[in-house]
Amino acid sequence: MAVGGSEVEILKPRCDKREYRRIVLPNCLEVLLISDPETDKVAASMNVSVGYFSDPDGLEGLAHFLEHMLFYASEKYPVEDSYSKYITEHGGSTNAYTTSEHTNFHFDVNADCFEEALNRFAQFFISPLMSPDATLREIKAVDSENQKNLLSDGWRMSQLQKHLSSKNHPYHKFSTGNWNTLEAIPKSNGLDTRLELLKFYEGNYSANLMHLVVYGREDLDAIQSLVERYFSNIRNIGRSSIRFPGQPCSSEHLQILVKAVRIKQGHVLRVIWPITPSIQNYKEGPCRYLGHLIGHEGEGSIFFFLKQLGWALSLEAGEGDWNFDYSFFSVVIELTDKGHEHLEDIVGLLFRYISLLQNSGVNKWIFDELVAISETKFHYQDKFSPSHYVVNIASNMQIFPPEDWLVASSLPSKFVPSTIQKILDELTPENIRIFWESKTFEEHTDSVEPWYGTQYSVEKVTSSTIKQWITKAPNVNLQLPKPNIFIPSDLALKNVQEKVKIPVLLRKSRCSRLWYKPDTMFSSPKAYIRIDFNCPQSNLSPEAEVLTDIFTRLLMDYLNEYAYDAQVAGLYYAICDTGTGFEVIVLGYNDKMRILLETIVGRIEQFEVKPDRFSVIKESVIKEYQNFKFQQPYKQALYHCSLLLEDHTWPWSDKLEVLPHLEANHLAQFSTIMLEKTFLEFYIAGNIEPNEADSIVQHIEDILFKPTHPKCKPLFPSQHLTNRIIKLERGLCYYYPIEVLNEKDENSALVQYIQVHQDDIKLNVKLQLFALIAKQAAFHQLRSIEQLGYITALVQRNDSGVRGVQIIIQSTIKDPAYLDARVNAFLEMFESKLHEMTNEEYKSNVNALIDMKLEKHKNLREESAFYWREIVDGTLKFDRKESEVAVLRELSKEELLDFFSTYVKVDAPQRKTLSVQVYGGLHTAEYKKVVQEADTPKVCQIKDVFSFRRSRPLYGSFKGGLGHMKL
Repeated sequence: MAVGGSEVEILKPRCDKREYRRIVLPNCLEVLLISDPETDKVAASMNVSVGYFSDPDGLEGLAHFLEHMLFYASEKYPVEDSYSKYITEHGGSTNAYTTSEHTNFHFDVNADCFEEALNRFAQFFISPLMSPDATLREIKAVDSENQKNLLSDGWRMSQLQKHLSSKNHPYHKFSTGNWNTLEAIPKSNGLDTRLELLKFYEGNYSANLMHLVVYGREDLDAIQSLVERYFSNIRNIGRSSIRFPGQPCSSEHLQILVKAVRIKQGHVLRVIWPITPSIQNYKEGPCRYLGHLIGHEGEGSIFFFLKQLGWALSLEAGEGDWNFDYSFFSVVIELTDKGHEHLEDIVGLLFRYISLLQNSGVNKWIFDELVAISETKFHYQDKFSPSHYVVNIASNMQIFPPEDWLVASSLPSKFVPSTIQKILDELTPENIRIFWESKTFEEHTDSVEPWYGTQYSVEKVTSSTIKQWITKAPNVNLQLPKPNIFIPSDLALKNVQEKVKIPVLLRKSRCSRLWYKPDTMFSSPKAYIRIDFNCPQSNLSPEAEVLTDIFTRLLMDYLNEYAYDAQVAGLYYAICDTGTGFEVIVLGYNDKMRILLETIVGRIEQFEVKPDRFSVIKESVIKEYQNFKFQQPYKQALYHCSLLLEDHTWPWSDKLEVLPHLEANHLAQFSTIMLEKTFLEFYIAGNIEPNEADSIVQHIEDILFKPTHPKCKPLFPSQHLTNRIIKLERGLCYYYPIEVLNEKDENSALVQYIQVHQDDIKLNVKLQLFALIAKQAAFHQLRSIEQLGYITALVQRNDSGVRGVQIIIQSTIKDPAYLDARVNAFLEMFESKLHEMTNEEYKSNVNALIDMKLEKHKNLREESAFYWREIVDGTLKFDRKESEVAVLRELSKEELLDFFSTYVKVDAPQRKTLSVQVYGGLHTAEYKKVVQEADTPKVCQIKDVFSFRRSRPLYGSFKGGLGHMKL
């Protein structure tokens, strides 16, 4: 078979050992082959250059619906959902997404299953089956997906921007689809949605509009052979490339100020300009340059002054929605209440900064700095999962020439001031679209967006008005950023003599303990440092927990001007509340890491409360707690589940109640008390030598514990905090019914949690094997067949070493009690499937799980997260994977069946169940009925979370009995 494809040298990172080859099949399918002999997972991604812009009028969401339908079945594999079942049972995952001009399908799977997975995947594009029954069921799934988005500000505001654009441009369209657009309206117009679906597929899915990336462990010739065998039969109808010329916004959609009502508390300002797409000059990076400057957060920036004035919480700038013919540059500012009153001043300041850029000219040193940062980032990029990698590349293939498929637009290299100036000249008052989003606009609007019901009003803003805003804006000293001191210069790899495979305890004292793990895997000039501050005073009350949270946010706030450059240069940091104190994380290039870390520790040691910043942070935390009620109902159910299971957690409602009464002086007193007694748990990994790790810890101990008047003192052994988990009752089903917090949310949710055991190698693998086998079966039955809800999942759960499994469903169709009954019915049905499983199928599942466990960590962050979990839980089983694999190899099918019968089977005497039931707006009557139900000997309703917690025994902590805390 003749295969085309000129030898193109594809630019790849210097440290990348993978091999790449571009080929073109006789059917004009363009393919990138990637060979990685070290990989454990293999993957593929097909990008079809057709998206929702191509939806026929009156069939909104058809492209997205087709994406759903291709998963069902094919002529070669007619059993419904057999593709997803095969991938899941062989350690993989599948997904797809639809954008304006692309639909992307992708999977990953264990390496030894690649050929069959590719064969099954190729059938999507050769001979899919779309049965009438499946079509109707999947319309319900699309409708359920849309239902979950209806109260999401992100979806609502995105659609509003599209709504306020030209009706004759496809940018205006609604992308998701729902029951009306895919069933009710087509039917009323005499259309059969399935026939329209087939027509859309036949007319658009052509090999010449597809780009495939295949990532395998074999050599390039072997991968090419597989691709030729399975993808050459995709038909090529010679469909011409689809372009959508013209601009989404005509003059009536410019110079507008849109006031829109948000669902959540808070205020957001979006300033948007249509611009020349930077893809046309991607090597010159015009939007990269302008986004870097306008979005900068260091001294002299717009954000620096907006923050000083107490007007803004965050600012982002850059290119947003774009294709070859149109693009938007946007500045998104999260406003404080005070900032909400100063919209005109803020827009005025933004234009003042744009004027500064005009007057300063395009600076080569700034461009060169961006080039240096981009080159380091590209050449020293971490490996990440093959599935993400192939998706990124497949979506680049239609847009960029082959030599730039890997790098895309991430590496500006040509300094052409006129290109940057052209975009800058488009950021004018004449070209502006302002979207101002706030709950305060309720009852002050006159229009409603049709798809999501967003209330809004539009007024014209002339350039002369904006010029007045510029004139009256505060007179502050806006400046360009200074040179970035955090750009790494030393990228050499340290020569660590001791090649330890797992973390070692390098030092311990009454003040701290240091776990150290040199980089023996990644050959990368990066390090990872994590410090857990165990502070007994941090969670004694709701007030203490809230003040700890504000303390960490204030530290981040104080560091921002100084450390923003570090993040730009690839050195990241975070300080966050943990429930037992707080933690500091620093990761990235090790060259300047110590400077940043010592600055952070210095700020902790010298912490003081600035009343103006306290007020801003407090306001933002209050809104965050208020917005908890707008979370998806399934997330609320997971929160209630954690609240019921964790012995020492405070409910969000208590924290929200105490928040308004807390003032700056409370934090000043509290922070001193909190830090007075603490224990530091260090994890230092990566390109750092052991003596340097030791020296870092010694230096931090010297700062915090050693001065004449130390900020911190060591904990007594009796003071160490641990997380303890509630032990459920054997043979008893607890259920906790509660109403959704936002009465306008029609979605209900269920989390049925089955608690199994405390960390034990043999029980772990039995649970994991059950979850692997049951995962796709649960999805197929509860989501695909019964169509209970778009969000349906069976996943494992691990609370501080206490293991179990949970089934999650979100639904508008049925109430949670019904969902709970259906989960039990599924488990009863699944029991027979387990018994019917052949020995070959059983062995195949065991081998898939072994392959998943032996999968190597891709990068330092992933490896560190794995080891940190062992440290924080106190389990310290750093060789967990190897131990579990050894047990798995000996595990019999009978042992798995016995596990199911003992712990999972409905009505099993050992079964421990907690069913959290969140009742949405459509199921209020069912909620009122269920709370009146009397308990039975095996079913018990939880009426009060805290009475329940107090009444139950606890699992022991791994940080207790084994003496891991003894120093």
